[in-house]
Amino acid sequence: MARKKGREVSGWLVVDKPAGMTSTSVVNKVRWALDAKKAGHAGTLDPAATGVLAVALGEATKTVPFITDALKCYRFAVRLGVATNTDDAEGETIATSDLRPTDAGIEAALAAFRGDIMQVPPQFSAVKVDGERAYALARAGEEMDLAARPLWVESLDLAARPDADTVELEMVCGKGGYVRSIARDLGQALGCLGHVLWLRREWSGPFEAADGVSIELIDAEAKTGALDSRLLPLEVGLADLPELKATPEGAARLRNGNPGMVFASDVEWGEEAWASYQGRAVAVGVYKSGELHPNRVFNL
Repeated sequence: MARKKGREVSGWLVVDKPAGMTSTSVVNKVRWALDAKKAGHAGTLDPAATGVLAVALGEATKTVPFITDALKCYRFAVRLGVATNTDDAEGETIATSDLRPTDAGIEAALAAFRGDIMQVPPQFSAVKVDGERAYALARAGEEMDLAARPLWVESLDLAARPDADTVELEMVCGKGGYVRSIARDLGQALGCLGHVLWLRREWSGPFEAADGVSIELIDAEAKTGALDSRLLPLEVGLADLPELKATPEGAARLRNGNPGMVFASDVEWGEEAWASYQGRAVAVGVYKSGELHPNRVFNL
């Protein structure tokens, strides 16, 4: 029997992910609850992490790269004095230290983790090594030399010091950051070792954890109009791009994948932008001489 394809539903559902679920499981739950044909997420969270997981549905999946590239805010606790093989509380202890830095020492060390930094991913991560995931090789007992990757850290601040063994930090960073690597490297810089105790993504681009729906609510409202009404419009995913208003003829051309006329604006030649017509997104593309040249077209 052929699998039912699901509904053509487009928009964003912001989920406040609980600890213990994979990001893929959350997407599958949302797709099932909304009976949606297509779904994806903008930025994986580790199973133990909580907070914003923005799930894109239908045509909104075309805006995922813009959320993935956007700044994100993480609040997390670092357990000082213990290193683990996974760089978080799920792993096995591999080294300990009795040294405990002062708040001032921590503040001073954080300076090296701001701005443009290079970061080596954790051994237990989804980075590919010769076609295989690093975590699969790490589980098999292999130790890898993973290449350092660039990361933009907008801010990294000491938020609280509940006790001598624990420090809470808040970080705003760009695409591809590993909070576990920050905890590991900070612990090494301080000479006391460290790992992530817990992690919460407070916001991701335009989406905030405070506005997220729980898995319990998704279950309770599954297959009902109530859950549909919680969807945010596709256009929210384009918040970081300038908007251009298309002419009626321009909108028609854009929908067919051709350059279309847009009303004059202060968008510069060659700048990425999106075009709207009667309040709905038509296309994303590059602005050139009064026209938007589309590279993504929305079928709304």
